[in-house]
Amino acid sequence: MGRMSLYLHCMRAFDISLCVGFNRASRHRWIRLFFKLVSRLGDGTFWYAIMLGMVLFSPATGWVPALHMALAGFTGTLIYKWLKGRTLRPRPYQVHQAIRLAGIPIDQFSFPSGHTLHAVLFSSIALVYFPLLAWLLVPFTVLVAMSRLVLGLHYPSDVLAGAALGAMIAALSFFVI
Repeated sequence: MGRMSLYLHCMRAFDISLCVGFNRASRHRWIRLFFKLVSRLGDGTFWYAIMLGMVLFSPATGWVPALHMALAGFTGTLIYKWLKGRTLRPRPYQVHQAIRLAGIPIDQFSFPSGHTLHAVLFSSIALVYFPLLAWLLVPFTVLVAMSRLVLGLHYPSDVLAGAALGAMIAALSFFVI
């Protein structure tokens, strides 16, 4: 086994062991229910409420960040769906018996995490316009990312890739929008 192959093998093993470790928390009913709720809110409900709140609480200017978030979110959806269709990475619970499915997947493949991509993307954009929302958005974004692991839906590398893509799309969106 070459040096690179050994490195990749170790990274995959580390990814799986972290995944199993986070997923163990789902065995506790209240933890599982909490992260299922976070995941459900991360499907879009929370973000739509934030966008609506921007428009309602700042009628003169709130539509700008809301529209910015919506357009960047649409772009994020196109990118992550394209990537999932190219990588075809199975979800952890489909491959590893030690990982228990504790949530409902919205699509078939794992890489990258669309929930995390959108959480980072939406939070990054919203915080540029409304930095005082950090107390709400930063913890929620972290919880969304954790929910993907606890519920057995993603590997840590899927979540990290989703976060990186979300940050990149958000940053680039300020040059385009």
